[in-house]
Amino acid sequence: SEALLVATGLGNITLRLRPDAAPQTVDHVKKLVADQLYDNCCFYRSDFVIQGGLQRMDGSGVANRHPDLTVNETNLHAKVSNERGTVAFGHWDVPDNGNSEFFINLQHNPHLDSAYGGYCVFAQTTDPDSMAVVDAIAAAIKGGAKTPITSVRLATV
Repeated sequence: SEALLVATGLGNITLRLRPDAAPQTVDHVKKLVADQLYDNCCFYRSDFVIQGGLQRMDGSGVANRHPDLTVNETNLHAKVSNERGTVAFGHWDVPDNGNSEFFINLQHNPHLDSAYGGYCVFAQTTDPDSMAVVDAIAAAIKGGAKTPITSVRLATV
């Protein structure tokens, strides 16, 4: 199966893609990875999720709007809950504007399954080591430090 290998300043995270649950969203994220959009970004939010893909380490934004790459897939029919370790795109209060900002759930967040059309799960961590890196990133952000995303690559696992 296909996965994303996310290299960060605190270790690597392997995220298995879920085309069975969100085929449009998986195709979308693969395009963003091929464009190297996530290289030199950072994780910058930590509460019930860690969030990344919108800011660079220097605080500048990435090109978040790709008119031809906006995802309109919602979680209402995917039937994959926002469990700990799952990954979804963030969006504002309308469900059809997911673009590049993504989050990894730190806990089960059932409210994300239906809020504003739902946050569509398109990947999940594959192993305890990856989740340990996610937890380390969350702790670092809570301590006031952003965590760099060095690169994101597509791989077969």
